[in-house]
Amino acid sequence: MEAALLGLCNWSTLGVCAALKLPQISAVLAARSARGLSLPSLLLELAGFLVFLRYQCYYGYPPLTYLEYPILIAQDVILLLCIFHFNGNVKQVTPHIAALVSSWFVLALQKWIIDLAMNLCTFISAASKLAQLQCLWKTRDSGTVSALTWSLSSYTCATRIITTLMTTNDFTILLRFVIMLALNIWVTVTVLRYQKTAIKAE
Repeated sequence: MEAALLGLCNWSTLGVCAALKLPQISAVLAARSARGLSLPSLLLELAGFLVFLRYQCYYGYPPLTYLEYPILIAQDVILLLCIFHFNGNVKQVTPHIAALVSSWFVLALQKWIIDLAMNLCTFISAASKLAQLQCLWKTRDSGTVSALTWSLSSYTCATRIITTLMTTNDFTILLRFVIMLALNIWVTVTVLRYQKTAIKAE
C-alpha cells in the first residue's frame, strides 16, 4: 500500500510538473504581454529550484523525489525569456542565466555552502511567492497570471510532503514544502479574486 501511494505521488508529481508552467507560458504568449507577472518572483523561484535540486543531488537522494526540478527550471527559463522579450529587454537575460549556471558549481564546493543555501532556500522560495503576491496587491490585477499553474504547484507541494515523509524524512525539505503549499494556495486564491474583479468590471 505504501509503495503504491509513493509511486502514485512521485509519478503524478512528475506528470503535473511536466505541464506545470505551460498554462502560464501559453497565457503570456497569447496576450503577448507579461502583465501581472513579477520578474523578482520568477528569479527567486528559479534560485530556490536550483538550490533545492543541487542539495538533493549532493546528498544522493532518490531521483524520483526531485526529478521534476530540471523540468521546472527549464520551464521557468522559457518564462523568463518571454518576460524579457515582451518587456523589450532580451539582452538582460544573459547575466541572469550566467549567474544561475555558475551558482550550480559554487553550491557544491563545500558542504557548509550547500547546507547554508538549503537553509536559506525556504526563505528564497517564500520570498518569490510574496513578491508575486505583492505585485498582485499593488496592481489589483491578475493580468496574465495563471491560477491553474499556481493550483498545480499547490498539488505538487502536497504530494512532496507525502513522499518526503515516506522516504528521506528530511525536516528542512518537509518544512519548505509545508510553507510553499500555504503560499501557493494564497497566490491561487488571490489570482482568482482579481480575475473575478476584472470580469465584474467588464
